[in-house]
Amino acid sequence: MRGKIIFYEDRNFMGRHYECMSDCADMHSYMSRCHSCRVESGCFMVYDHPNYMGNQYFFRRGEYGDCMSMMGWSGSIRSCRMIPMYRGSYRMKIYERENFGGQMYEMMDDCDSIMDRYRMSDCMSCHVMDGHWLMYEHPHYRGRMMYMRPGEYRSFREMGYGGMRFMSMRRIMDSWY
Repeated sequence: MRGKIIFYEDRNFMGRHYECMSDCADMHSYMSRCHSCRVESGCFMVYDHPNYMGNQYFFRRGEYGDCMSMMGWSGSIRSCRMIPMYRGSYRMKIYERENFGGQMYEMMDDCDSIMDRYRMSDCMSCHVMDGHWLMYEHPHYRGRMMYMRPGEYRSFREMGYGGMRFMSMRRIMDSWY
């Protein structure tokens, strides 16, 4: 399935628009600002800075008439990444310390609180073996989030998430598309 998202300069789908069906590292060349969007198909992560940096927010099919109020951002959407549909097993190892140190737990399903499930007070690195995941700042899938695709993430601090703790994780399921 191919994803499609339409970005609008103003709230409530007004002003100039830009249709996107893949990753876009810098939307500034297409429009000066983005305050609303409509996801026609697929799932996307949007970012408040170019090059997939800054705060992230997950969008699946639907209409988002006032993105900035919804996300609590003061700027606008500056880049987006399409999340490919995945059908298979999910597997991720989370670590208490950077560079895969400290306690380690392997996850294959959603976890609404690493503190409750594993008695783990911090997660500072991870290795995503299979699937696509969202990691949340607070238990029960709340707060700021980070998109994790397969790969090794040795230090969330070095990735720019030094003041953030990840306390819950959720799989991005094909049923969300």
